[in-house]
Amino acid sequence: MVSLHRTIRNMRRVGLREWWRQMQYIGDAKSGVHVGTDQFGNRYFENMNGEEEIPGRQRWVDFAQHEYHASQVPPEWHSWIHHIRKDPPTNDPVIKNLTPPWQTPWIENLTGTRGAFKTYNTVAPKINAWEPKTVSRGA
Repeated sequence: MVSLHRTIRNMRRVGLREWWRQMQYIGDAKSGVHVGTDQFGNRYFENMNGEEEIPGRQRWVDFAQHEYHASQVPPEWHSWIHHIRKDPPTNDPVIKNLTPPWQTPWIENLTGTRGAFKTYNTVAPKINAWEPKTVSRGA
């Protein structure tokens, strides 16, 4: 529910350039507190004012890339956005202290891109196509 008053108020808060970018990307004008940035450059925001935001939509992500999708959000930030964790990963002592050393860094899902994994067969085929053997005639 976007009202004209709310849109103008948020345009004044974030500036004209950022307001235009938000309208192009998320279709809404939002202003809030920047709580952190992940390894992909995505910025995470929060606005806990109940009069300005719809309940459950107080947290949002501003993606760094133009072609974005949900797998570009790492698991620790996903849990914060969906209100599974109270504190953002930058302030959460559990995430800071209990990240196992064997854990690999998060990468986005590359399905549908050039970097997607494609299987290949290393086994000889069970059925081979027929190739006629020709013998030269004569002499």
